[in-house]
Amino acid sequence: MSRLLPPLLLLGLWLPAVTPAHLVIPEDSGLKALSDTGGRILKKRSSPDVGASDIDVYSVKVDCKVTSRFAHNVITSRAVNRGNVSHEVLFDMELPKTAFITNFSMVIDGVTYLGQVKEKEQAKQQYQQAVSQGQTAGLVKASGRKMEKFSVSVNIAASSKVTFQLTYEELLQRHMGQYEMMIRVRPKQLLQHFEIVVDVFEPQGIAFLNAHGTFISNELLPLVEKTVSENTAHVSFSPTMEKQRSCVGCPSTLIDGDFFITYDVKRERDAGEIQIMNGYFVHHFAPSDLPRVRKNVVFVIDESGSMYGTKMRQTREALDAILSEIHMDDYFALLVFDHGFRTWRPSLSPATPKNIAEAKEFVKGINARGATNINQAVLESVRMLEQDKAAGQLPDHSVSIIILLTDGEPVSGETNPERIRENVLNAIGGNMTLYCLGFGYDVKLAFLEKMAAENNGVARRIYEDSDAAIQLQGFYNEVANPLLSDIELQYPENAVDSLTDNTFKQLYNGSEIVVAGHISDNDLDNFLVEVKAQGAVQELQLQAQASVQDSQKAFRNQCYIFGEFTERLWAYLTIQQLLRKRGSGSPEERANKTARALELSLKYSFVTPLTSMVVTKPPKDNRDDLMLADKLTEDQRVPPPPVQQSFAYRYSSLPPVSSVDSDPHFIVQPPNQNDTLCFNIDESPGVIFNLVRDPQTGTVVNGQTIADKHLDPSGRVGTYFWRFGIVSQSLGLRLDVSTQGIELLHGQSRLELSWDESLTLKQTNFDLQMDKERSLTVSLKDSVKFVVILHKVWSKHPTHRDYLGFYTLDSHLLSPATHGLLGQFYHGLSFQVSELRSGETSDKPDATMLVKGQHLTVTRGWQKDFHTDVKNGEEVACWFVHNNGTGLIDGTHQDYIVSGIFKTS
Repeated sequence: MSRLLPPLLLLGLWLPAVTPAHLVIPEDSGLKALSDTGGRILKKRSSPDVGASDIDVYSVKVDCKVTSRFAHNVITSRAVNRGNVSHEVLFDMELPKTAFITNFSMVIDGVTYLGQVKEKEQAKQQYQQAVSQGQTAGLVKASGRKMEKFSVSVNIAASSKVTFQLTYEELLQRHMGQYEMMIRVRPKQLLQHFEIVVDVFEPQGIAFLNAHGTFISNELLPLVEKTVSENTAHVSFSPTMEKQRSCVGCPSTLIDGDFFITYDVKRERDAGEIQIMNGYFVHHFAPSDLPRVRKNVVFVIDESGSMYGTKMRQTREALDAILSEIHMDDYFALLVFDHGFRTWRPSLSPATPKNIAEAKEFVKGINARGATNINQAVLESVRMLEQDKAAGQLPDHSVSIIILLTDGEPVSGETNPERIRENVLNAIGGNMTLYCLGFGYDVKLAFLEKMAAENNGVARRIYEDSDAAIQLQGFYNEVANPLLSDIELQYPENAVDSLTDNTFKQLYNGSEIVVAGHISDNDLDNFLVEVKAQGAVQELQLQAQASVQDSQKAFRNQCYIFGEFTERLWAYLTIQQLLRKRGSGSPEERANKTARALELSLKYSFVTPLTSMVVTKPPKDNRDDLMLADKLTEDQRVPPPPVQQSFAYRYSSLPPVSSVDSDPHFIVQPPNQNDTLCFNIDESPGVIFNLVRDPQTGTVVNGQTIADKHLDPSGRVGTYFWRFGIVSQSLGLRLDVSTQGIELLHGQSRLELSWDESLTLKQTNFDLQMDKERSLTVSLKDSVKFVVILHKVWSKHPTHRDYLGFYTLDSHLLSPATHGLLGQFYHGLSFQVSELRSGETSDKPDATMLVKGQHLTVTRGWQKDFHTDVKNGEEVACWFVHNNGTGLIDGTHQDYIVSGIFKTS
């Protein structure tokens, strides 16, 4: 059963932007917006704070009405421009990502500007037309893990008033035994009128209701008024301006934080609660006092290279804690995977103390390595469950679930997401539930969402943060205690239609099932509901009956509850389910689901991923000015990962790139010259050369050559670099980079990486960036930045084989003592070229070069640099130094031969 995190209501109040003294910098402009820790947009000031006091926000009201868990929220803010010139005012608030905006309006000088919900493409075209005419638009932006920020600015004339009103609706989800609403209030100023009002009507009866705030002091606590009766509750909070002050006479406000409403309803061990109104019904089902059902769980854990570091450590911590919480009646297994997989044991084991202890020891040995083969890992977990069930090793009436944790895309084995989904769907066959956890920003959650939805589960993003381990534990706690399995809710045959999902694989403790539909029989009065499910011991059958007349009368008596709630709840739930399912099925089925979700979104004015709200603001220069509000998908919500460099990588004027590539061709670009030198090294295959050695920083790079498979037609054996050893003695780091893969040794940690995967590793002292089958970028703290290029050759090529190129992007922090075939040129080289003359061919003239006190004959030619274009390379003009670089390099090339790939002296 799909369950979401508790809903949130977040309010970022008025922040006046004053024109012309102040400039609000849009987040999507080319300029950089500044923000403080409170989330305020800071204005870029061109002069002192002239005019800011002219904007007076005198009223803010948050009005929430909840009927049978369906919340209707209206936020109203009023301001006046007391100045004698016009000023720009910004309305900025945050709302839960699970909510649908239904209305937005602005009233300016008695003129109302109302939002219209339109099909997304139509709205986009209207918006783009406005943008092309030089007009501006406000947008909905992702904000944190659970919220979306709605922002709009408007210019109001002197002595004018403006009223903003935003409305949104959502179905509150039961999470760990309660419903929660969070209202974030951060006005950053004193308000003449500030009020939060919450009304709740729950016909089932209110078991408890609490109201509290992070900013509520002992002085403010008496102002939180709460009245709770059998099935209604009223909460209000309205401090005076004096009560809002942080201290007597202070201009700052105490109102800065989160205001919470938490509650639950009374429950019996019956078929649940049914509400009927205006031809629609909603059925809530979450019976109490049921024994838990035993479960069989396989944890499928990604240990590919991209999990290296903090993510892998947090995963081990979470697994250790989760193993401690597994109920002793349950069975479990651990499967970890990269391009292959390995299991703790070949079968599931009972959660005895001895087995838990041994499993924890296995978890300690999980380390990141290799590529990502999701297909093979999930199919193996299914096979384990089926094998054990067929052998009678799992408890009767138990439920089987798979929890997949991955941070990347499938890059090994079967990599086509559509085929992986098809394989998993066919393997599971509706017999178990798959939950997918996407770790971090790189994972494409849409793929995991579709795969989970097709197999009775849900997908969730685990945010790459300090609390990632807690997030993982929190998800497990949600599914730790199943109460029922194979649930089916049945309604009067031929009397209802347009039913939302009414079959569910599991019901977990602390959650709730919600079903809604349309009553097609106008003469129906007695509404019979039957629930069938498998319990811990036996099959469960429950019945309930509701009177259509009595139910409608009960709701009409609650005059403060918004009308038509059952129909709007049905539409909300139907749209949410269609959006979740529209990625599955045949092309025709997908199109039909999308079309139906769009139809309902437009009919009920919901801003969904298929629609946008267009608001026409007061015209500028006799032209309409538009705002466009969108609903983001989960993948659209997540911003590019913040730059989490743990060290400040200092750049000066970067020196030109020096490199070695191909057969092997060295290209040297001394930082103090505007010309390039190049030379080749011819030596027997298998020889290891020192390329870079800095005795002060302990940075060393060695490279080993390999020969072609056969002689070329001229009888020459081509040699290439196929392996590089990169050492940082000060950081305790070794990298073994070859055409076959990468091995990282850092302290006691060892990590194997595959060229088949793209990943980013950011550590305290170094960063690695892998581009699949293309390149590896290595950045070492206060030292150097290298790129290794992988050249893939057709495996059946008669002569050539895969090889590597090595490029130095930044070396200015290496010491002047740096040496090696490349390192000796990092800090400059003096040379002069003269006596240009004809060479052996007309396009390659010869010349005389004076370098290191010697006169050398050099030839003008071209070499290829591949570090920006791996496939084609870029031609670089250079002076070619003959005879293995003799006269250019110190000594001879044989002086640079070392005995080992990590040899440092």
